[in-house]
Amino acid sequence: MLEHPDATRRPGHDHGPDGHTHNSVGCQDALAELYLYLDGELTTDRLSSLRAHLEDCSPCFEAFDFEAELRMVVASRCRDTVPEELRQRILQSLRDGACGTADTADA
Repeated sequence: MLEHPDATRRPGHDHGPDGHTHNSVGCQDALAELYLYLDGELTTDRLSSLRAHLEDCSPCFEAFDFEAELRMVVASRCRDTVPEELRQRILQSLRDGACGTADTADA
């Protein structure tokens, strides 16, 4: 996870009146890719650009930090267990459905 960015901003970046940076990854792009980032689905180049933006842009970093913490809380607290009998019935239904689809396609 990223550490909170330093209070000072990097020179050479255009910070608007709202404090957002407008470098290679804009705030809209950063927020749109937030879940891809958290899911580990970004390319190396996009990941690097997004990290640079998050280091420079406190509002975007705060949004990232909130979502990352929320995911951790949900993951740690929402752990309902499913009865084994139900698991087996679902698995069997999936198998039956896959077999039925294959048979239909061959006919």
